[in-house]
Amino acid sequence: MSHSPSGSRATARSAGEEAFAGAAMEEVSESQISALLFDMSNQVQDSLQNMLKMTSEIEQCGGEIEAEIEQAKEGVADKCRVLEEEKERFQKVALAALNILSGGI
Repeated sequence: MSHSPSGSRATARSAGEEAFAGAAMEEVSESQISALLFDMSNQVQDSLQNMLKMTSEIEQCGGEIEAEIEQAKEGVADKCRVLEEEKERFQKVALAALNILSGGI
């Protein structure tokens, strides 16, 4: 079998074209991968910043809630003191009324 010169050129040309096309595809793929990685990196960075912002807001709300709880505790303690004082007064009045009714002084 003899090879024709034009057949060799066609084979060489197609191999060269394939190599060029392969290199171009590789370059495009690397470019696409780089762009994808850049976009993903930006998304991750944005997500982390949002998470930090939410964490800060949660800490701030937590502090406000703790302050409100402390105020509520103080309010309950004040009401307990007032109720205890009223109970003592009521007991004194009741004992005085019992003394008067029983004829005591």
